[in-house]
Amino acid sequence: MSATPVHGTWEPEPAARWEDAFLSGNGHHGALVHGDPDSDRVIVTHHTLVRPDGDDEHRRPPALAAGLPALQDRLLAGEWTAAEDFTDGRPLRWVRPFHPAFQLRLDRPLPDDAHAPYRRAVDFATGETTATRGSWTSRVFVSRADDVIVQHVTAPHLTLELSLDPRLPGAPAGLGIGHGAVLTPEGALLTLRARYPGSDLAYTGVTLVAVTGGTTKLVPPGVLAEGATGVLLLTRVHRHTGELDAVAEGRALRGLLHEAPYPASYDDLLARHLDRHRTAYDRVTLDLAADPAERALPGSELLARPHSPALLERLFAAGRYHLLSASGLLPPRLTGLWTGDWNTAWSGAFTTNANLNLQTASAAAAALPEVTEAHAALVHRQLPHWRDNARAIFGTRGAVAPSHTDGACGHTCHFNREYPLHLWTAGADWLLKPLVDHDECHGVQDPRTTAALAEAALFYEDFLTRTDDAGHLVVVPSYSPENRPANASWGALNAAMDLSAARHALLTAADRHPRHADRWRALADRLPPHRTNADGALAEWAWPGLEDTYDHRHLSHLYGVWPLDEINPYDTPGLARAAHRALELRGAENDSAHGHLHHALVAARLRDGARVAHALGRVLGGDFFHASLMSAHYPHRDVYNADAAHALPAVLVEMLVQSTPGRLVLLPALPDSCPRGELRGVRTRFGASLDLTWTPDGGATAVLRPDRTRRIELRTPSGAEPLDLVAGEDRVISVKAR
Repeated sequence: MSATPVHGTWEPEPAARWEDAFLSGNGHHGALVHGDPDSDRVIVTHHTLVRPDGDDEHRRPPALAAGLPALQDRLLAGEWTAAEDFTDGRPLRWVRPFHPAFQLRLDRPLPDDAHAPYRRAVDFATGETTATRGSWTSRVFVSRADDVIVQHVTAPHLTLELSLDPRLPGAPAGLGIGHGAVLTPEGALLTLRARYPGSDLAYTGVTLVAVTGGTTKLVPPGVLAEGATGVLLLTRVHRHTGELDAVAEGRALRGLLHEAPYPASYDDLLARHLDRHRTAYDRVTLDLAADPAERALPGSELLARPHSPALLERLFAAGRYHLLSASGLLPPRLTGLWTGDWNTAWSGAFTTNANLNLQTASAAAAALPEVTEAHAALVHRQLPHWRDNARAIFGTRGAVAPSHTDGACGHTCHFNREYPLHLWTAGADWLLKPLVDHDECHGVQDPRTTAALAEAALFYEDFLTRTDDAGHLVVVPSYSPENRPANASWGALNAAMDLSAARHALLTAADRHPRHADRWRALADRLPPHRTNADGALAEWAWPGLEDTYDHRHLSHLYGVWPLDEINPYDTPGLARAAHRALELRGAENDSAHGHLHHALVAARLRDGARVAHALGRVLGGDFFHASLMSAHYPHRDVYNADAAHALPAVLVEMLVQSTPGRLVLLPALPDSCPRGELRGVRTRFGASLDLTWTPDGGATAVLRPDRTRRIELRTPSGAEPLDLVAGEDRVISVKAR
């Protein structure tokens, strides 16, 4: 391999837009850092910041269960628009929107280095953003150890005016703002209280300003530090009801500076953070032997070279960095953990019918259990609400997950004729699948996941009561996010995703619950098979007569291919061919980034490297990435969105390595554009870590480090063979890549 890939990115100018600001986060707090030496802005976010709307009544799932039998009768009788009036009449209401807290302003009057060389950078391995011009330096990170945003600004004879500014785009006019500033032995304590309009909810920001070598005076609403050599800022934000004791929070921040055995400096705080952040980030690396000159380019210039291996290396590294940084209290939202605007698209929510799982798709294989733990926290915290959904809408036991959540409420409350998301029943299995993968990788079954799988099985046990003429169970109503049959309405019958999810949930729960295993397996056996349509493609709806709509961004019907292993080229070659035909016929609709990368993930499972490369090319060549290397939802950087940034590492792993509890697939979909490379540290679902190296002559070497003794099937481009692994003994495998 060539010199070590660059684990960071840089720019020669400050960020002029918040979308280009470099990002740091610890899964609770987030920071968007502009890096402007004269007038810097650090936008502060927190996962809990969602704007209340005063409409808790409509946060409950609708009581529709009594009308379900009549709806099922109508759909089974061929009345394919029947589900359009299966609501309680409430208007469409999005979940409560995610928003930024405030910006920390650092204004430096009359700098004497305006023409000195400038550089801003973010180091993915440390989570630290830096900006320098002349003798001025700013360093920022968000501590995973102390849950605080840390900034250190240094320069000779430094003068800075500091304040907490809530004036960000889209902030409501009625936001009640209160400022506070007091001098302290270290420097000053700044506070900001923001009360939401018409609500007793508020959030409070606190910044401790520690000044070295200068003086501090109050300049309302902030402070002025003069003649300093350094200014250290520690910032936190809390969402709360009533008043928060900002003075007590200030004491806690001062405690970070005075912990025994010595006062904490910026470097001390960073070192504590690195024990957690660097350890996670360094587990997996990708080296594509890129040109060192291209590796040295600023991110904005590298983005203009969509065919460069250096770009793939950097986006892989950035994707893992941003995914880790956005995951903690919760997994990443549609915008990760960051936004500079109160008017976030789709409320900056967690969209669970595609986007969340696509973003976290690399967590198990790319060795980020921190991401899976954040995902699990969301699932298990909301499980009581999932039970409410099942009872209210379907009259069943068990659990039904919502398609959208703000992170706090898991009730299904999003209704619209064109998006009847309350009819989607596959969500629990879809959201539990990453937790099952995690358990398989680590060889330990989380009892919370085992219990939640039982809830999913109980739902299907009560819900699957209708049969067709052949005696198969019918999923009715059934919804394939977010598509509709060409000749029917959105609420239909036997969507392929629903069939796959029901089968997988029942069989997976049966494996973990021996007492119920026979009953749940028998139920799974009564589900109908997938249908192949007249085009030779796996049909999105297995119900006869329902016609496919091909031009759509979602690929819900290929759930059995990815992330499940139900349909694959080895065990079900006929279905795999039908799935591949369905993929060939699928359009891109509105060019959503998540659609392209979902397409690539499915193509990788079906061993189509050319199709993987084409889908990646649509994203890399479509101007989807900001200078921050955070992505957009649409081409030309339209709508800030984390889907592409976070999902891209999963695509690169899947084209190189795939695993199940009993199988390893090496180089299933290697594009010609990546003739040489090395992937180190990936985890497999049979309990081994793996390093993989491949070369242009078609040779490849894999080193497996198993922690379990077992026999698996090895699949390579040249065929299949059994492979015996012994815990603690490295196994070296040489294969031909082509």
